[in-house]
Amino acid sequence: MSSTRRAIGNALYVLPAIALIGLFVYYPLGANIVFSFFSFRAGSGAMDPVGLGNVTRLFTDPVIATALRNNLVYAVVSVVCQVGGALVVAAWLTHLLGRRMGAFLRSVYFLPAVISMTVIALLFTFVFNARGGLLNELLQDVGLGALQTAWLANPHTALGSVIAVSQWQSIGYVCMLYVVALQQIPQEYYEAASLDGAGRIRQFFSITVPQAKEMIFVAMILTVSGAFTVFNEPYILTKGGPGNASQVLATYMYNQGFFQNQMGYASAIASLIFLITLVLSVVQMLSFRSGRS
Repeated sequence: MSSTRRAIGNALYVLPAIALIGLFVYYPLGANIVFSFFSFRAGSGAMDPVGLGNVTRLFTDPVIATALRNNLVYAVVSVVCQVGGALVVAAWLTHLLGRRMGAFLRSVYFLPAVISMTVIALLFTFVFNARGGLLNELLQDVGLGALQTAWLANPHTALGSVIAVSQWQSIGYVCMLYVVALQQIPQEYYEAASLDGAGRIRQFFSITVPQAKEMIFVAMILTVSGAFTVFNEPYILTKGGPGNASQVLATYMYNQGFFQNQMGYASAIASLIFLITLVLSVVQMLSFRSGRS
């Protein structure tokens, strides 16, 4: 009887959390999927069913193809810089620097992560400004003036500029996740490897990477999901332009919903983003076999 009462008490404790998650996560998710089968405008009570019309349009819209390609580039660069690069930096901070210098640099690298992305994007508009921007002035001062360009207005550099801002802001956060994981690795492993003649690089790949497997999985999920849901950086810096050179799925969804007032099609794009992130997360879980020996 006591166990039943305890189970009921536990259920009552978690019931408010389940209700809130259902109200603010699962209900909007289900409603969005339903909305993607209708054509309607914001503020209008009329919802015309279009069946798979919005879904079919996703496969024929050239901007969707461009946005998907940009999101994919975003994801690849993010995995290289945030998952791979941040692990290297974390290993350097943890094992190669002294305690004081390592703690100081960890604070320095983490600082961008606590600044609002909106503020960072606004600051980088001054860095990338075509006239008097910090980057162009630096290139001029070091004798590389021929490389000066309107970084955010050039179709060939707009996407790269946006991605660079995102990596600068995010690497420190992922690096701190790795630092926490690496500090849990027993120092005896490295001492034994050193006695066996293993160098720093061999120790990194034979000890650090396997021992940080679980955190690598977390970083992969956060990074890849973030790459396909990114919105702030491209919207504030370029609004998806010039043309659609830096357009991503989230900015295109926002444009279709709030500027073109095609809420049904925007819901279909949102469902596509959800499906992509869900599939990629499942694939990564199966690939990493997280939590298994």
